[in-house]
Amino acid sequence: MSLFRAENICINFGGIRAVDGVSFAVEKGQVFTIIGPNGAGKTTIFNLVSRIYDASEGRLFFLDDEITRVPPHQIAARGIARTFQNIELFEHATVLQNLLLGRHAHRSTNFFEELLFLPGVRRAEMVHREKVEQVIDFLDLQHYRDSYIVNLPYGVRKVVELGRALCTEPKLLLLDEPSSGLNVEETEDMAFWIHDIRNLLGITVLMVEHDMSLVSEVSDRVLALNYGRVLAEGTAAEVQGHPDVIKAYLGG
Repeated sequence: MSLFRAENICINFGGIRAVDGVSFAVEKGQVFTIIGPNGAGKTTIFNLVSRIYDASEGRLFFLDDEITRVPPHQIAARGIARTFQNIELFEHATVLQNLLLGRHAHRSTNFFEELLFLPGVRRAEMVHREKVEQVIDFLDLQHYRDSYIVNLPYGVRKVVELGRALCTEPKLLLLDEPSSGLNVEETEDMAFWIHDIRNLLGITVLMVEHDMSLVSEVSDRVLALNYGRVLAEGTAAEVQGHPDVIKAYLGG
């Protein structure tokens, strides 16, 4: 059983078919990467998986349960977390506060219990804080714990957003352009985190990425798209050497 699979998914925007009959499967423990030129439909697929968009056709499965029509607010609780190409953090909150937001998917207390701050709420808060501190240690964010996001450099913000996703304790982590805006050293650090997320935390990764050096470094399987259609699937080397992929990137 694949951890996640997409079966013949399509989505139309007006008269444009942005994703056209795409199928793929992500096995547990893999780093599966989707590549392609700008406008190929990569982020659109992420928006379908995270339920921001509804598929026009096709089906999505996670842990063998169909999630094609699952409400977006239930996705994190099911075990799917996501980062964004454009960082989505609360700039005037601290790193710790942003990470604690990632624990919302595990909220088990109700409004009145929290209003009265009952013992169960205090116990839950301790558990959430412990989980967040584990992520802070894992990503070496101790120095930035109480810093406001607005005061942090871009590279650190990318790591914080990654940390917030990890705080949801996902089984499947969607990384949308994790190296976007990073310098060479920061990209190398991101490759290190992706390896550890898979190898130490046991989290499966589905990634969209342009940096082919990062793709080659971390990916087990690669899917290449162009104009919403699949061009090739295989290892990074196989896909990069595929004539249709070369043509899509270089023209001809």
